[in-house]
Amino acid sequence: MTWRLQCNEISHYLESTHIVDFATTPEILKLSCDIAAQAENEIAFIKAAYEYVRDNIAHSADIQGKTVTCKASEVLSAKEGICYAKAHLLAAVLHANKVPAGFCYQKLILNEDTAPHLVLHGLNAAYIKSLDKWIRLDARGNKKGVNAQFSLNKEQLAFPVRAEKGESDIPIIFAYADTNIVDTLAKYDELDQLWHNLPTCLEGLKDN
Repeated sequence: MTWRLQCNEISHYLESTHIVDFATTPEILKLSCDIAAQAENEIAFIKAAYEYVRDNIAHSADIQGKTVTCKASEVLSAKEGICYAKAHLLAAVLHANKVPAGFCYQKLILNEDTAPHLVLHGLNAAYIKSLDKWIRLDARGNKKGVNAQFSLNKEQLAFPVRAEKGESDIPIIFAYADTNIVDTLAKYDELDQLWHNLPTCLEGLKDN
């Protein structure tokens, strides 16, 4: 798979925004600083930041959570979020230590037995300056049947893409969280409502 950057200027992948709101959230800045203080180098920091969000922020569906979070600050405060929200927090932690990071999306079947339709799944891509390389990171959270790991070479994401079932990768690294996803998260207060209305297309792409 050949990945395309949404923006050619790397600075777009470092910004603090309304969603990736590290600049106005001291708790995110402190978390990023604390992780960096324990890391030997850039790669170690990215790995530790990824593993922190993957392992210490619960996926709301896994804990039968009710809260819908979206902004990075909300995710860190609540200690939970679904895939998109966790990706917002990971981007914020990386950006706070000047590591470029963006957003990637996949189209996956929600549940083959109970909801056999395609929805969007959100994850991140981080730029490793020392290797001049982007890698994808899926901080969704591991559980039985899900074993995402940090890897510099062979990707190990949360879910395999099964092309024969219509699943696919969207081959773009977006600089900003997609508007349709953000609007969908903002629309629902309870997870049960959101889960029946997960986004199926990106605002940033036509005919996707």
